Amino acid sequence: MKSARSAHERMISVLSLKNKSSLGIARNVNDLTDEDLVSLYVAGRDEDAFNELVNRYGDKVYRLAYRITGSQNDAEEILQEVFLILVEKLSTFRKESRFSTWLYRVASNASFMYIRNSRRSSDKELSLDDYKPYNDYGVLEGVEERDWSGRPDSQLLGKEGTDLIERAIGELPEEYRVVFHMKDIERLTSKEISSILNLSVPAVKSRVLRARLFLRDKLSEYYSELYNG
Repeated sequence: MKSARSAHERMISVLSLKNKSSLGIARNVNDLTDEDLVSLYVAGRDEDAFNELVNRYGDKVYRLAYRITGSQNDAEEILQEVFLILVEKLSTFRKESRFSTWLYRVASNASFMYIRNSRRSSDKELSLDDYKPYNDYGVLEGVEERDWSGRPDSQLLGKEGTDLIERAIGELPEEYRVVFHMKDIERLTSKEISSILNLSVPAVKSRVLRARLFLRDKLSEYYSELYNG
């Protein structure tokens, strides 16, 4: 997946923020908290504060959008849309949760809306209902166990392995893919994810578990083909 840096540059150009802070305070925005940056922008349309938020979260928003849509072009469109929304909506941030949690909610909603509006979804046929959790003996049910101890790390963790992982993640149903991404890639807590996606914490944990089992099964199949090929 390509870097979102070029998308950041285009986005900032599109936003074309002109107003500098009217507060006249000498400060390094890099040292400010997210919440302080939001306050600066809301109070004085501070361009430096807004751009610092873009620098901190642009890649994260892009990755989330890409994970949901599966398209680099769509992810760039959503990235720009999300920060254009923030230009108008930052004043609605009430600090009842972390700014990052609030932003993820905005980004996920924008991504799902983009998919609905474009009427594209390939996730309807695949179900993870058959992927069960560990049984009472700590053994995965519904997943074939395979031994990869003889596989070199360079094959398991190299570019080929990374491509296989990305391919497998892309095959997850949309609602599982986004939860997996937030939990295992962005390292959000189950509580944060439940707030972002309006799910119960048990539902989040269940989806994460089923996504992990699906990926374990898929990657076992892929590596088995490589090993036997």
